[in-house]
Amino acid sequence: MRISELLSPERIACRQDSSSKKRSLEILSALLAGSLPEFTEGEIFDSLIGRERLGSTGLGQGVALPHGRIQGLKRPLAAAMTLSESVDYDAIDRQPVDLMFALLVPEESTEEHLQILARLAEMFIDPDFCAKLRDCQDSEQCFKLISNWDSHQQLSA
Repeated sequence: MRISELLSPERIACRQDSSSKKRSLEILSALLAGSLPEFTEGEIFDSLIGRERLGSTGLGQGVALPHGRIQGLKRPLAAAMTLSESVDYDAIDRQPVDLMFALLVPEESTEEHLQILARLAEMFIDPDFCAKLRDCQDSEQCFKLISNWDSHQQLSA
């Protein structure tokens, strides 16, 4: 699955102001809820924060991949956000986070969930890609960058 198929420019926020990990997860929940009228921001936030309670999804190098499962969700959906100022996220390398990619999957989608997370980890391990993402000025530019990454990966596979 292509990462860009999980996203839309409406679910991307660039250079967002946020004061904390919790506030960042609230913003991502709102972005996701805009495309999921059958779920509330609170339900989405509870799913994301519930996973964080098991251990931080901060990968290191300023990147976090909060994710959660939601019963009744029809297909995986994502939101992305760059922050104007990094926030403490309890990341594995103890560095603050300024790139966040939130993923929601149907409760029963275990294998697909793991495949998407592996693909996201591959994308965010590339420091050049992350630097370009941090430089994006708006959601369209960010979406195009992710779509181009997807296309390049498909060609090299």
